[in-house]
Amino acid sequence: MEETPTTLVLLPGLLNDERLWAHQAAALADEVDIHIPDLTRDDSIAAMARRVLDEAPEQFALAALSMGGYVAFEIMRQAPERVLRLALFDTMASLDSPERAATRKGLLELAERGRFVGVSPQLMPRLIHPRWLDSQVSATVQQMASAVGKDGFVRQQKAIIKRDDSLPMLGDIQVPTLIVVGADDQLTPVSEAWLMHERITGSRLEILEHCGHLPPLEEPELTTILLREWLAVEFDGRGVRDFVYTY
Repeated sequence: MEETPTTLVLLPGLLNDERLWAHQAAALADEVDIHIPDLTRDDSIAAMARRVLDEAPEQFALAALSMGGYVAFEIMRQAPERVLRLALFDTMASLDSPERAATRKGLLELAERGRFVGVSPQLMPRLIHPRWLDSQVSATVQQMASAVGKDGFVRQQKAIIKRDDSLPMLGDIQVPTLIVVGADDQLTPVSEAWLMHERITGSRLEILEHCGHLPPLEEPELTTILLREWLAVEFDGRGVRDFVYTY
């Protein structure tokens, strides 16, 4: 039987901070200890992972979104015995396509030349579902990006560009794993979630309809429900159900 975690580590994504997980941290605080690391201080995924491990207890449950997922994979390389459960939100194990890598490098160069604009109005529709564009969700995304700032963005983008390919290590993951993706995610599409799901034995895939790249903000209550269930339910490794949330 799987050990019940007492600490839940929540990893933010690129240009995100603790506000990404605010609903989940508040709702689950009576059930587990919550720790949300700062992923803005290092310019490599390996260093980010070491910092998380240095701050975390001996064993913990690990949930991560987007860039945080890259850090989660690195934690699974460095210290797999410390992770009791793994939840991957809107991330991918594969490396960037040449086109996407070129886009990252272009944004990095602009930021290094002092032209950091945070999350622009042009980028926002790629991050969140259109129904949230004129809402507090959009405002929170912009506030987080402003708080991370140019220097944090440069460090994070350098780390992402240099990251390792995590596809080869997916078969080694032996803990209960939840994979969640917004059906309308344009940055890490459903196909990437399926790829991870197919390679992680016993993983469970959840596809959230009418949701973009940021389920913890776009669907906070549902994200909390999924995490609570993942923390409590024993995964038997005999297959999964594919759940599509429809409005």
